[in-house]
Amino acid sequence: MKTMSVGEFKTHFSKVVEWVKQGNKVAVTFGKKKEIIGYFIPNKPFSLKKRTLGIMEGKARAVFHKDFKITEEEFLQQ
Repeated sequence: MKTMSVGEFKTHFSKVVEWVKQGNKVAVTFGKKKEIIGYFIPNKPFSLKKRTLGIMEGKARAVFHKDFKITEEEFLQQ
């Protein structure tokens, strides 16, 4: 991931857009401490492929009941 200041981001915005369209990410920094204030990332379609639970695979599972208040997509994007 590339990091750039707000000024650099504004100056090279068109190039950054093309770079992000190719799948790259940019962190935008601000101030003397260069704190990250935001990210510019590609918008990729969300897929509902089966997710593994890592070291808990085979020992646990996740089930979403019909009365769950948010959709799977909303839950996974948080």
